[in-house]
Amino acid sequence: MLISDSTVQTVTPKRKRKENNLGHYGLGTDAPWYQPQELSKSARSAFSEIARRSAEAKRRALEGCSEPKHEINVPRLHPDTLMPQLRGNGLRSLSLFSGGGGLDLGFDRAGFEHVASYEIVTDAAATLSANRPHWKVESGDRGDVTRIDWRKVKADVIHAGPPCQPFSSAGRQLGHEDERNLFPEFIRAVREIKPLAFVAENVRALLNGKFSQFVQEQIVQPLSRDYSVHVFDLNAASFGVPQVRTRVFFVGFRRGLKTEYCPPSPTYSFEYLLGDEVPPMAEVMKGIAFERCMGARQALGLPDIGFDALAPTLRSGLTGPRHTTSILSSVSALKLWNRLEIWPNGVAASREAARRFVPDNGHFRLSVPDCALLQGFPESWKFSGAVYKSIGQIGNSVAPPMAYQVALSILRALSSAA
Repeated sequence: MLISDSTVQTVTPKRKRKENNLGHYGLGTDAPWYQPQELSKSARSAFSEIARRSAEAKRRALEGCSEPKHEINVPRLHPDTLMPQLRGNGLRSLSLFSGGGGLDLGFDRAGFEHVASYEIVTDAAATLSANRPHWKVESGDRGDVTRIDWRKVKADVIHAGPPCQPFSSAGRQLGHEDERNLFPEFIRAVREIKPLAFVAENVRALLNGKFSQFVQEQIVQPLSRDYSVHVFDLNAASFGVPQVRTRVFFVGFRRGLKTEYCPPSPTYSFEYLLGDEVPPMAEVMKGIAFERCMGARQALGLPDIGFDALAPTLRSGLTGPRHTTSILSSVSALKLWNRLEIWPNGVAASREAARRFVPDNGHFRLSVPDCALLQGFPESWKFSGAVYKSIGQIGNSVAPPMAYQVALSILRALSSAA
Protein backbone atom coordinates (compact mmCIF):
# COMPACT_ATOMS: atom_id res chain seq x y z
CA MET A 1 0.00 0.00 0.00
CA LEU A 2 1.42 3.34 -1.04
CA ILE A 3 -0.08 5.27 1.86
CA SER A 4 0.13 3.90 5.39
CA ASP A 5 -1.68 5.19 8.44
CA SER A 6 1.58 6.64 9.69
CA THR A 7 2.00 8.85 6.63
CA VAL A 8 -1.40 10.50 6.84
CA GLN A 9 -1.47 13.22 9.45
CA THR A 10 -4.38 15.32 10.54
CA VAL A 11 -4.39 19.07 10.67
CA THR A 12 -6.72 21.49 12.38
CA PRO A 13 -9.94 21.78 10.36
CA LYS A 14 -10.22 25.07 8.53
CA ARG A 15 -14.00 24.99 8.35
CA LYS A 16 -16.65 24.69 11.01
CA ARG A 17 -19.41 22.33 10.02
CA LYS A 18 -22.94 22.61 11.29
CA GLU A 19 -24.25 19.76 13.41
CA ASN A 20 -27.49 19.22 15.26
CA ASN A 21 -29.32 16.54 17.16
CA LEU A 22 -30.48 14.91 13.94
CA GLY A 23 -26.98 13.64 13.23
CA HIS A 24 -23.84 14.85 11.51
CA TYR A 25 -24.91 17.66 9.16
CA GLY A 26 -28.61 17.02 9.83
CA LEU A 27 -31.57 14.93 8.73
CA GLY A 28 -29.83 11.60 8.81
CA THR A 29 -27.02 12.39 6.40
CA ASP A 30 -23.40 13.26 7.03
CA ALA A 31 -23.16 15.16 3.74
CA PRO A 32 -21.62 18.55 4.52
CA TRP A 33 -23.33 20.22 1.57
CA TYR A 34 -26.85 19.44 2.75
CA GLN A 35 -28.87 22.52 3.68
CA PRO A 36 -32.44 21.65 4.68
CA GLN A 37 -35.26 23.93 3.62
CA GLU A 38 -36.98 25.93 6.33
CA LEU A 39 -40.66 25.06 5.92
CA SER A 40 -43.74 26.63 7.40
CA LYS A 41 -45.86 24.45 9.64
CA SER A 42 -48.54 24.09 6.93
CA ALA A 43 -45.99 23.24 4.22
CA ARG A 44 -44.33 20.68 6.47
CA SER A 45 -47.74 19.15 7.19
CA ALA A 46 -48.50 18.98 3.46
CA PHE A 47 -45.20 17.23 2.71
CA SER A 48 -45.83 14.81 5.56
CA GLU A 49 -49.26 13.93 4.17
CA ILE A 50 -47.84 13.32 0.69
CA ALA A 51 -45.14 11.09 2.20
CA ARG A 52 -47.74 9.21 4.25
CA ARG A 53 -49.97 8.53 1.24
CA SER A 54 -47.00 7.48 -0.87
CA ALA A 55 -45.74 5.11 1.84
CA GLU A 56 -49.19 3.56 2.17
CA ALA A 57 -49.51 3.09 -1.60
CA LYS A 58 -46.06 1.53 -1.71
CA ARG A 59 -46.88 -0.81 1.18
CA ARG A 60 -50.06 -2.00 -0.52
CA ALA A 61 -48.28 -2.52 -3.81
CA LEU A 62 -45.46 -4.54 -2.28
CA GLU A 63 -48.01 -6.66 -0.42
CA GLY A 64 -49.53 -7.63 -3.75
CA CYS A 65 -52.60 -5.39 -3.67
CA SER A 66 -51.93 -4.07 -7.20
CA GLU A 67 -51.25 -5.87 -10.45
CA PRO A 68 -47.77 -5.34 -12.01
CA LYS A 69 -47.91 -3.85 -15.50
CA HIS A 70 -44.32 -4.24 -16.66
CA GLU A 71 -42.01 -7.21 -16.81
CA ILE A 72 -38.68 -6.86 -15.01
CA ASN A 73 -36.45 -5.17 -17.54
CA VAL A 74 -33.24 -6.71 -18.85
CA PRO A 75 -30.90 -3.85 -19.84
CA ARG A 76 -29.38 -3.79 -23.32
CA LEU A 77 -26.59 -1.40 -22.35
CA HIS A 78 -23.54 -2.90 -20.66
CA PRO A 79 -21.39 0.05 -19.48
CA ASP A 80 -18.34 -2.22 -19.07
CA THR A 81 -18.12 -2.29 -22.86
CA LEU A 82 -17.80 1.52 -22.88
CA MET A 83 -14.64 1.31 -20.77
CA PRO A 84 -12.66 -1.87 -21.49
CA GLN A 85 -10.35 -2.85 -18.63
CA LEU A 86 -6.75 -1.94 -19.45
CA ARG A 87 -3.66 -3.45 -17.89
CA GLY A 88 -1.76 -1.46 -15.27
CA ASN A 89 0.10 1.56 -16.62
CA GLY A 90 2.29 2.18 -13.54
CA LEU A 91 0.70 5.53 -12.68
CA ARG A 92 -0.72 6.00 -9.17
CA SER A 93 -4.01 7.88 -8.75
CA LEU A 94 -5.39 9.49 -5.59
CA SER A 95 -9.11 10.23 -5.26
CA LEU A 96 -10.54 13.17 -3.30
CA PHE A 97 -14.28 13.82 -2.76
CA SER A 98 -14.75 10.32 -4.17
CA GLY A 99 -18.52 10.03 -3.78
CA GLY A 100 -20.03 6.93 -5.32
CA GLY A 101 -16.88 6.26 -7.35
CA GLY A 102 -17.43 7.59 -10.88
CA LEU A 103 -13.92 8.98 -11.27
CA ASP A 104 -12.41 6.16 -9.22
CA LEU A 105 -13.95 3.49 -11.43
CA GLY A 106 -13.03 5.27 -14.67
CA PHE A 107 -9.38 5.60 -13.66
CA ASP A 108 -9.32 2.03 -12.35
CA ARG A 109 -10.52 0.60 -15.65
CA ALA A 110 -8.01 2.78 -17.51
CA GLY A 111 -5.21 0.94 -15.70
CA PHE A 112 -4.25 3.43 -12.97
CA GLU A 113 -3.09 2.06 -9.62
CA HIS A 114 -5.43 3.18 -6.86
CA VAL A 115 -3.66 4.91 -3.97
CA ALA A 116 -6.59 5.88 -1.74
CA SER A 117 -10.06 7.42 -1.74
CA TYR A 118 -11.09 10.21 0.64
CA GLU A 119 -14.83 10.59 1.15
CA ILE A 120 -16.51 12.15 4.17
CA VAL A 121 -19.96 10.63 3.51
CA THR A 122 -19.91 7.20 5.13
CA ASP A 123 -22.47 5.56 2.82
CA ALA A 124 -20.51 6.62 -0.25
CA ALA A 125 -17.30 5.33 1.32
CA ALA A 126 -19.11 2.05 2.07
CA THR A 127 -20.01 1.82 -1.62
CA LEU A 128 -16.34 2.12 -2.58
CA SER A 129 -15.21 -0.45 -0.02
CA ALA A 130 -17.93 -2.94 -0.96
CA ASN A 131 -17.05 -2.79 -4.66
CA ARG A 132 -13.28 -2.71 -4.24
CA PRO A 133 -12.44 -4.39 -0.88
CA HIS A 134 -8.71 -4.10 -1.60
CA TRP A 135 -8.84 -0.30 -1.96
CA LYS A 136 -7.78 2.05 0.81
CA VAL A 137 -10.87 4.12 1.60
CA GLU A 138 -10.86 6.82 4.26
CA SER A 139 -14.32 7.86 5.45
CA GLY A 140 -15.99 10.09 8.00
CA ASP A 141 -13.51 12.35 9.79
CA ARG A 142 -10.62 10.36 8.28
CA GLY A 143 -12.05 11.13 4.85
CA ASP A 144 -12.40 14.84 5.57
CA VAL A 145 -9.86 16.48 3.23
CA THR A 146 -9.75 19.62 5.37
CA ARG A 147 -8.04 17.57 8.10
CA ILE A 148 -5.28 15.94 6.05
CA ASP A 149 -1.61 16.89 5.78
CA TRP A 150 -0.80 15.75 2.26
CA ARG A 151 2.95 16.40 2.28
CA LYS A 152 3.93 12.75 2.78
CA VAL A 153 1.39 11.35 0.32
CA LYS A 154 2.70 10.12 -3.02
CA ALA A 155 0.59 10.08 -6.17
CA ASP A 156 1.17 10.68 -9.87
CA VAL A 157 -2.36 11.88 -10.56
CA ILE A 158 -4.99 13.43 -8.30
CA HIS A 159 -8.61 13.27 -9.42
CA ALA A 160 -11.38 14.98 -7.52
CA GLY A 161 -14.99 16.07 -7.65
CA PRO A 162 -15.28 18.98 -5.17
CA PRO A 163 -18.90 19.56 -4.04
CA CYS A 164 -20.85 21.13 -6.89
CA GLN A 165 -23.57 22.68 -4.74
CA PRO A 166 -21.95 26.15 -4.51
CA PHE A 167 -22.30 26.41 -8.30
CA SER A 168 -25.45 24.42 -9.14
CA SER A 169 -28.98 25.80 -9.28
CA ALA A 170 -30.05 23.18 -6.75
CA GLY A 171 -27.35 24.42 -4.39
CA ARG A 172 -28.28 28.16 -4.59
CA GLN A 173 -25.15 29.19 -6.56
CA LEU A 174 -23.43 31.10 -3.78
CA GLY A 175 -20.00 30.31 -5.21
CA HIS A 176 -17.03 31.29 -3.06
CA GLU A 177 -19.38 32.59 -0.37
CA ASP A 178 -20.67 29.05 0.18
CA GLU A 179 -18.87 27.16 2.98
CA ARG A 180 -19.24 24.05 0.84
CA ASN A 181 -16.78 25.45 -1.72
CA LEU A 182 -13.86 23.07 -1.26
CA PHE A 183 -11.82 23.96 -4.32
CA PRO A 184 -9.24 25.59 -2.00
CA GLU A 185 -8.74 22.21 -0.33
CA PHE A 186 -8.24 20.54 -3.69
CA ILE A 187 -5.66 23.18 -4.62
CA ARG A 188 -3.91 22.69 -1.26
CA ALA A 189 -3.67 18.94 -1.91
CA VAL A 190 -2.18 19.53 -5.38
CA ARG A 191 0.40 21.95 -4.00
CA GLU A 192 1.44 19.65 -1.17
CA ILE A 193 1.54 16.40 -3.15
CA LYS A 194 2.88 17.90 -6.40
CA PRO A 195 1.50 15.19 -8.73
CA LEU A 196 2.44 14.93 -12.39
CA ALA A 197 -1.15 15.74 -13.31
CA PHE A 198 -4.55 16.44 -11.81
CA VAL A 199 -8.18 16.52 -12.86
CA ALA A 200 -11.11 18.19 -11.09
CA GLU A 201 -14.68 18.11 -12.33
CA ASN A 202 -17.82 20.06 -11.54
CA VAL A 203 -21.15 21.23 -12.95
CA ARG A 204 -21.08 23.12 -16.23
CA ALA A 205 -22.69 26.11 -14.51
CA LEU A 206 -19.21 26.88 -13.24
CA LEU A 207 -18.45 28.16 -16.76
CA ASN A 208 -21.29 30.69 -16.59
CA GLY A 209 -20.32 34.35 -16.59
CA LYS A 210 -21.43 34.61 -12.97
CA PHE A 211 -18.46 32.49 -11.92
CA SER A 212 -15.87 33.54 -14.51
CA GLN A 213 -13.92 35.70 -12.06
CA PHE A 214 -14.04 32.95 -9.43
CA VAL A 215 -12.77 30.35 -11.89
CA GLN A 216 -9.87 32.51 -13.03
CA GLU A 217 -8.84 33.93 -9.67
CA GLN A 218 -9.62 31.02 -7.33
CA ILE A 219 -8.92 27.97 -9.52
CA VAL A 220 -6.94 28.61 -12.70
CA GLN A 221 -4.47 31.24 -11.46
CA PRO A 222 -3.41 29.43 -8.26
CA LEU A 223 -2.92 26.17 -10.15
CA SER A 224 -1.19 27.85 -13.11
CA ARG A 225 1.80 28.76 -10.96
CA ASP A 226 3.06 25.19 -11.21
CA TYR A 227 0.81 23.57 -13.84
CA SER A 228 -0.42 24.13 -17.36
CA VAL A 229 -4.20 24.13 -16.94
CA HIS A 230 -6.81 23.07 -19.49
CA VAL A 231 -10.52 23.81 -18.98
CA PHE A 232 -13.20 22.12 -21.10
CA ASP A 233 -16.64 20.56 -20.88
CA LEU A 234 -17.84 17.14 -21.98
CA ASN A 235 -21.21 15.48 -22.40
CA ALA A 236 -21.61 11.94 -21.15
CA ALA A 237 -23.64 10.93 -24.22
CA SER A 238 -20.53 11.59 -26.34
CA PHE A 239 -19.14 8.43 -24.73
CA GLY A 240 -22.21 6.20 -24.91
CA VAL A 241 -23.97 7.17 -21.65
CA PRO A 242 -27.74 7.50 -22.37
CA GLN A 243 -28.24 10.75 -20.44
CA VAL A 244 -27.94 14.49 -21.02
CA ARG A 245 -25.13 15.22 -18.59
CA THR A 246 -22.50 17.89 -19.16
CA ARG A 247 -19.59 18.47 -16.79
CA VAL A 248 -16.65 20.87 -16.75
CA PHE A 249 -13.13 19.54 -16.25
CA PHE A 250 -9.93 21.18 -15.06
CA VAL A 251 -6.90 19.17 -16.17
CA GLY A 252 -3.35 20.22 -15.32
CA PHE A 253 0.19 18.98 -15.99
CA ARG A 254 3.24 19.90 -13.96
CA ARG A 255 5.29 22.60 -15.64
CA GLY A 256 8.54 21.21 -17.01
CA LEU A 257 6.80 18.19 -18.50
CA LYS A 258 6.66 18.61 -22.25
CA THR A 259 3.14 17.33 -22.72
CA GLU A 260 0.77 17.80 -25.61
CA TYR A 261 -2.71 17.50 -24.21
CA CYS A 262 -5.94 16.98 -26.14
CA PRO A 263 -9.27 16.60 -24.32
CA PRO A 264 -11.18 13.41 -25.08
CA SER A 265 -12.82 13.26 -28.51
CA PRO A 266 -16.42 12.01 -28.79
CA THR A 267 -16.84 8.34 -29.57
CA TYR A 268 -20.66 8.27 -29.90
CA SER A 269 -23.26 10.42 -31.65
CA PHE A 270 -26.48 11.36 -29.91
CA GLU A 271 -28.11 14.28 -31.78
CA TYR A 272 -30.97 12.02 -32.89
CA LEU A 273 -31.82 11.47 -29.21
CA LEU A 274 -31.89 15.02 -27.91
CA GLY A 275 -35.57 15.28 -27.01
CA ASP A 276 -36.18 18.71 -25.48
CA GLU A 277 -32.74 19.19 -23.89
CA VAL A 278 -29.89 20.25 -26.19
CA PRO A 279 -26.38 19.80 -24.75
CA PRO A 280 -23.56 22.10 -25.90
CA MET A 281 -21.84 19.43 -28.02
CA ALA A 282 -24.92 18.84 -30.20
CA GLU A 283 -23.92 21.15 -33.05
CA VAL A 284 -20.39 19.75 -33.09
CA MET A 285 -21.69 16.21 -33.35
CA LYS A 286 -24.04 16.80 -36.30
CA GLY A 287 -22.92 15.21 -39.52
CA ILE A 288 -20.07 13.23 -37.94
CA ALA A 289 -20.20 9.44 -38.30
CA PHE A 290 -19.97 7.77 -34.88
CA GLU A 291 -21.51 4.77 -33.28
CA ARG A 292 -24.93 5.77 -32.00
CA CYS A 293 -25.55 6.20 -28.31
CA MET A 294 -28.53 4.27 -26.99
CA GLY A 295 -31.62 6.07 -25.81
CA ALA A 296 -32.88 5.63 -22.26
CA ARG A 297 -35.55 3.07 -23.17
CA GLN A 298 -33.23 1.01 -25.33
CA ALA A 299 -30.50 1.07 -22.69
CA LEU A 300 -32.93 -0.06 -19.98
CA GLY A 301 -34.31 -2.83 -22.18
CA LEU A 302 -37.84 -1.41 -22.38
CA PRO A 303 -40.29 -2.16 -25.23
CA ASP A 304 -40.27 0.07 -28.30
CA ILE A 305 -43.02 2.71 -28.06
CA GLY A 306 -41.98 4.62 -31.17
CA PHE A 307 -40.03 7.24 -29.21
CA ASP A 308 -36.70 7.23 -27.43
CA ALA A 309 -34.32 9.92 -26.22
CA LEU A 310 -31.46 10.54 -23.86
CA ALA A 311 -32.63 10.57 -20.26
CA PRO A 312 -32.78 14.06 -18.77
CA THR A 313 -30.02 14.86 -16.28
CA LEU A 314 -30.45 12.72 -13.17
CA ARG A 315 -30.70 14.90 -10.11
CA SER A 316 -29.02 13.88 -6.87
CA GLY A 317 -31.42 13.14 -4.04
CA LEU A 318 -29.03 14.84 -1.61
CA THR A 319 -28.72 18.27 -3.20
CA GLY A 320 -32.18 19.76 -2.92
CA PRO A 321 -33.97 21.43 -0.01
CA ARG A 322 -35.19 18.06 1.26
CA HIS A 323 -34.15 14.44 0.81
CA THR A 324 -36.10 12.66 -1.88
CA THR A 325 -36.24 9.46 -3.91
CA SER A 326 -36.86 11.47 -7.10
CA ILE A 327 -34.24 12.08 -9.79
CA LEU A 328 -36.42 14.74 -11.50
CA SER A 329 -34.39 17.86 -12.30
CA SER A 330 -36.85 20.28 -13.96
CA VAL A 331 -40.30 20.82 -15.44
CA SER A 332 -38.95 20.32 -18.97
CA ALA A 333 -37.32 17.11 -17.78
CA LEU A 334 -40.70 15.85 -16.53
CA LYS A 335 -42.19 16.43 -19.99
CA LEU A 336 -39.44 14.32 -21.53
CA TRP A 337 -39.77 11.59 -18.90
CA ASN A 338 -43.51 11.50 -19.70
CA ARG A 339 -42.80 11.12 -23.42
CA LEU A 340 -40.42 8.29 -22.53
CA GLU A 341 -43.18 6.78 -20.36
CA ILE A 342 -40.70 6.52 -17.48
CA TRP A 343 -41.62 7.64 -13.95
CA PRO A 344 -38.75 9.63 -12.35
CA ASN A 345 -40.25 9.95 -8.86
CA GLY A 346 -40.20 7.42 -6.05
CA VAL A 347 -37.22 5.39 -7.29
CA ALA A 348 -37.43 1.83 -5.97
CA ALA A 349 -34.63 -0.10 -4.31
CA SER A 350 -34.77 -3.00 -6.80
CA ARG A 351 -36.26 -3.84 -10.18
CA GLU A 352 -38.64 -6.31 -8.54
CA ALA A 353 -39.91 -3.63 -6.14
CA ALA A 354 -40.26 -1.16 -9.04
CA ARG A 355 -42.31 -3.69 -11.02
CA ARG A 356 -44.75 -4.22 -8.17
CA PHE A 357 -45.21 -0.50 -7.39
CA VAL A 358 -46.96 0.77 -10.52
CA PRO A 359 -47.30 4.59 -10.80
CA ASP A 360 -50.82 5.99 -11.23
CA ASN A 361 -50.06 6.84 -14.88
CA GLY A 362 -48.84 3.30 -15.58
CA HIS A 363 -45.37 4.38 -16.62
CA PHE A 364 -42.23 2.35 -15.95
CA ARG A 365 -40.85 3.05 -12.47
CA LEU A 366 -37.09 3.39 -12.15
CA SER A 367 -35.02 1.41 -9.66
CA VAL A 368 -31.61 2.19 -8.16
CA PRO A 369 -29.89 -0.21 -10.63
CA ASP A 370 -31.70 1.53 -13.52
CA CYS A 371 -30.52 4.97 -12.38
CA ALA A 372 -26.98 3.63 -12.03
CA LEU A 373 -27.16 2.24 -15.58
CA LEU A 374 -28.37 5.59 -16.98
CA GLN A 375 -25.34 7.15 -15.27
CA GLY A 376 -22.96 4.65 -16.89
CA PHE A 377 -22.25 2.39 -13.91
CA PRO A 378 -22.02 -1.34 -14.66
CA GLU A 379 -24.48 -3.74 -13.07
CA SER A 380 -21.72 -5.11 -10.86
CA TRP A 381 -21.26 -1.75 -9.08
CA LYS A 382 -23.59 -1.77 -6.07
CA PHE A 383 -24.54 1.26 -3.97
CA SER A 384 -24.76 1.32 -0.17
CA GLY A 385 -27.37 3.04 1.96
CA ALA A 386 -31.06 3.89 1.71
CA VAL A 387 -32.58 4.63 -1.70
CA TYR A 388 -32.21 8.40 -1.39
CA LYS A 389 -28.57 8.00 -0.41
CA SER A 390 -27.91 5.62 -3.30
CA ILE A 391 -29.43 7.88 -5.94
CA GLY A 392 -27.70 10.79 -4.22
CA GLN A 393 -24.36 9.08 -4.84
CA ILE A 394 -25.35 8.27 -8.43
CA GLY A 395 -26.54 11.80 -9.24
CA ASN A 396 -23.41 13.36 -7.75
CA SER A 397 -21.04 11.07 -9.67
CA VAL A 398 -19.10 11.60 -12.85
CA ALA A 399 -20.37 9.15 -15.46
CA PRO A 400 -17.67 6.42 -15.31
CA PRO A 401 -17.28 6.06 -19.12
CA MET A 402 -16.64 9.82 -19.32
CA ALA A 403 -14.14 9.58 -16.45
CA TYR A 404 -12.50 6.68 -18.30
CA GLN A 405 -11.96 8.79 -21.41
CA VAL A 406 -10.51 11.64 -19.32
CA ALA A 407 -8.16 9.15 -17.67
CA LEU A 408 -7.05 7.88 -21.09
CA SER A 409 -6.41 11.43 -22.29
CA ILE A 410 -4.18 12.06 -19.26
CA LEU A 411 -2.40 8.74 -19.82
CA ARG A 412 -1.68 9.64 -23.46
CA ALA A 413 -0.28 13.03 -22.46
CA LEU A 414 1.96 11.63 -19.73
CA SER A 415 3.13 8.78 -21.95
CA SER A 416 4.30 11.26 -24.58
CA ALA A 417 5.91 13.66 -22.09
CA ALA A 418 9.58 14.33 -22.64
